[in-house]
Amino acid sequence: MYEHNLNPVALSFYGINVYWYSLAYIFGFLFSFWYSKFLIKKKILKLDFKIAEDFITFGIIAVILGGRIGYVFFYNFEYYLNDPINILKIWQGGMSFHGALLGLIIYLMIFAHKKKQSIVELANLLAFCSPFGIFLGRIANFINGELIGRETDGSWGIIYKFADQPRHPSQIYEAIFEGLIIFIILFIFSNSGLRKKLNAFSIFLILYSLSRFFIEFFREPDSHLGFIFNNISMGQALTLPMLIFGLIFLKNAKNKQN
Repeated sequence: MYEHNLNPVALSFYGINVYWYSLAYIFGFLFSFWYSKFLIKKKILKLDFKIAEDFITFGIIAVILGGRIGYVFFYNFEYYLNDPINILKIWQGGMSFHGALLGLIIYLMIFAHKKKQSIVELANLLAFCSPFGIFLGRIANFINGELIGRETDGSWGIIYKFADQPRHPSQIYEAIFEGLIIFIILFIFSNSGLRKKLNAFSIFLILYSLSRFFIEFFREPDSHLGFIFNNISMGQALTLPMLIFGLIFLKNAKNKQN
């Protein structure tokens, strides 16, 4: 078994700490700039690179605001209601993937309307770029020793100083299945004939929601929430509308493309 002793601080100079979690965001967005340019050059995305660049640049704000607001409302509303000033203390942790996604979707619709761009193409841009960012974010979660897994007797268990029993490396599971595998599938998809028949964003939503729902069975639910229904966590509950939306978007996107 592996004893977790990783330092969440990647770099430290002149009293300033740079955390792995921050670097995950930075490199995730840098990758998005490069990958979007690659996809446009290969004519996989029918967008102008300047439009994609502007979309990603301001999308950073949508991710941070959506992720934070989503965490406040979905996971810890009562706490922040009693002490709202702590909402601003993002460095203390507390971001929701589903909140960040919702923030991006709202921003996407506003951006597409203002710039007179295709919602489908911008959504596909999100689909192709997001999995790599998710992969980096989950690796950072593992380094931080947060969002830990449920107890396990397996030899691959992780021993934390604050936990009595070894835990599943659920952050690694999520990094692989919610990030890396989806990225590879969408990369293969982008170079296949299916790209003209199916929509990448809907595939991303469907694959992520199914992966997240399954992996949540290996992840410890938030201590202040527990299970919200039988053995169903908040994370699993939030994947259901995501799955439904993905299926609906698949049909609508196909009709629009045809």
